[in-house]
Amino acid sequence: MIGDLFHKAYVVVAVLLFFGAPVFVHEYGHFWMARFRRMVVLGFSIGFGPKIFGWMDRHGVEWAVRWIPAGGFVKLPQMLTSEAIEGSADPEIAPASPMSRIWVALAGPLMNLVFAFAIASIIWWVGLPVPVSPPIIGYVEPDSAESKMGIREGDRVVRVDGKTVRRWQDVQRFTVLARSQTIPVEIARGESISNYVLTATVNPAFGLKLLNLDPKDHPIIMDLTAGGAAQAAGLAVNDEFVSFGGVPVVGQAQLVDLIRSQKDKPAPIEVKRGSQRLTITVTPRVDPATGVSRIGVSIAPSRVLTYQLQRPGPTPWEQISGVVLQMGELIGALVHSKETGVSAKDMSGPVGIFGKLAADVNADIRLAMSFLVMLNINLAIINLLPIPVLDGGHITMALYEIITRRRVAPRFQEIATSAFAVLLLSFMAYVSFFDVMKRGPLFKAMFRQETVIESPVQPTPAP
Repeated sequence: MIGDLFHKAYVVVAVLLFFGAPVFVHEYGHFWMARFRRMVVLGFSIGFGPKIFGWMDRHGVEWAVRWIPAGGFVKLPQMLTSEAIEGSADPEIAPASPMSRIWVALAGPLMNLVFAFAIASIIWWVGLPVPVSPPIIGYVEPDSAESKMGIREGDRVVRVDGKTVRRWQDVQRFTVLARSQTIPVEIARGESISNYVLTATVNPAFGLKLLNLDPKDHPIIMDLTAGGAAQAAGLAVNDEFVSFGGVPVVGQAQLVDLIRSQKDKPAPIEVKRGSQRLTITVTPRVDPATGVSRIGVSIAPSRVLTYQLQRPGPTPWEQISGVVLQMGELIGALVHSKETGVSAKDMSGPVGIFGKLAADVNADIRLAMSFLVMLNINLAIINLLPIPVLDGGHITMALYEIITRRRVAPRFQEIATSAFAVLLLSFMAYVSFFDVMKRGPLFKAMFRQETVIESPVQPTPAP
């Protein structure tokens, strides 16, 4: 019990540090460059909104941590400010030169890139756990289009939408990002490779399109319905399905089909509970509203998630370029939203980032460090967009002043910056709502998974 409390406290503290680190580094870049350019600095805040706690240093800078964990700011009255976030600026302080404003704006993203490279270098040295989830098909519905095409359990997915697949996560990612519901897929059976055109459908749990193929997996019970057939029979949370009615369970969709086929008939279910294997008889009950058989459980993927340690890890350049490539794929999917089905609601805000960090810290700190590399690269690139309230907006207006030798009207700057600040915070609230609604159960399942880190495979020495 005490050990569990210490572990939870460790996860909470680690998540707060990991979430706050990119913001602190970014804002400290602005702070350091402003001091270097001899500009006036009035405040340094992590987060927005009301202050949780703060202090004043000997230079007159107010340091603060605030309630809304969606970024931060350095209060620089000689830069363009936003009253919506930072409060009103002192009109008697003269604005800084355009070049000073450009250098200060660039310093934040540059510090994130340096920080990302430093973390990536540590990962390169200590190694990175890589998920071991071979793209082997575990279940194909007997009367499905895929089955009629000849796809069978045990076949291996080679390519999806022309992209090479190395693990099952690639199958899902390439399907989501594909710009069509019909996707070319290469599947191998032994040495033979066949080409198919498969139709993806929107998965209600993810809200994104997935292929009608399951990986090999033994699903677990995530939750039990009070008074349901499973609870009455003695099944428990975290039980792992091994077989149902004598049929080996290899995936979630297959298990659902097996339950639905067993209407009001008792079926022996073999489950793994800890180190024990138990056989429990359960009678599925038909829901009168839908006519569908249920046993009253919520299921999730296998409780044990296996990783293999890659040491040395990927080089810093491989990690950073990989993040940039994924950002490009996401932007492409958003631009072609009608074809891909990916929209703003599928992005993650502070809630989703907290959840992912917590799950990674809970599994292995190196996974959280890898996620931190991605956070820093994202923060650097997004902040360089030429939008008021972001660093790119400061740079754009300073360049306008250099080229035209005229300043943008201060009032216009203030209105535009404040308006975009409100839009940014509203967008954060929008994506956070979907984080809670869609991803809450997924993160809950992630916390119940056990993580196994296998040692790196050592080459056999030559005789």
